[in-house]
Amino acid sequence: MTDTVLAADLEAVRSSYDAVADNYVSMGVGDLGPSPWLRAALDAFAEQVRDIGPVLDAGCGPGTVSGYLHALGLEVSGIDLSSRMVEHARRRHPQIRFEVASVTDLAPPAESLGGVLGWWSWFNIPRGQLPQVAARMARSLRPGGQLLVGTHRGDGDVRRTTAYGDVPVAWTTHLYQPEQLMNMIVDAGLEIVAELRVPADPPLRPQVVIAARKPASA
Repeated sequence: MTDTVLAADLEAVRSSYDAVADNYVSMGVGDLGPSPWLRAALDAFAEQVRDIGPVLDAGCGPGTVSGYLHALGLEVSGIDLSSRMVEHARRRHPQIRFEVASVTDLAPPAESLGGVLGWWSWFNIPRGQLPQVAARMARSLRPGGQLLVGTHRGDGDVRRTTAYGDVPVAWTTHLYQPEQLMNMIVDAGLEIVAELRVPADPPLRPQVVIAARKPASA
């Protein structure tokens, strides 16, 4: 993918999430209340990285998960491509620092973080860019730090033209099988510590959560 094509793709994703952000929040998308298994994954992540270092929510949306982790005692910050999503995040969680940024451009300093989240946000990253993102996030982790990725499970790509109240959008949901993601994460230098597969609950597709750790000897 050329830089020009990548920029156009990211701009389409950015403008789409700006357009749906208000409905996304009002509809309670991403609410953790009905999802005990997802809360359990976040609780375990928080317990294991709390004393290692700060956490970056890389694709934070309106800050729901950032706020949850902050309540568990983590030092957390968030970034999102959509400025409107970041506005909501700042309004809802003023105690947390949120910035407008793309994870495809982000390169945190080596060993600066205790944890990184790609929580149902990295499925919009072009397939050719995702291994590079995973590698940069892995380098940013301190030994023992963890990467937690949650995404849609499946094969192929799904082109979205409307979302969240039939708002027009233009983004692609890239589906992955767990083995594909785990191989990519291992190639980035991390070791898998947990995998959670959640079956389809229409209209939601099957989901997967993968936790990986930077080896203590790294």
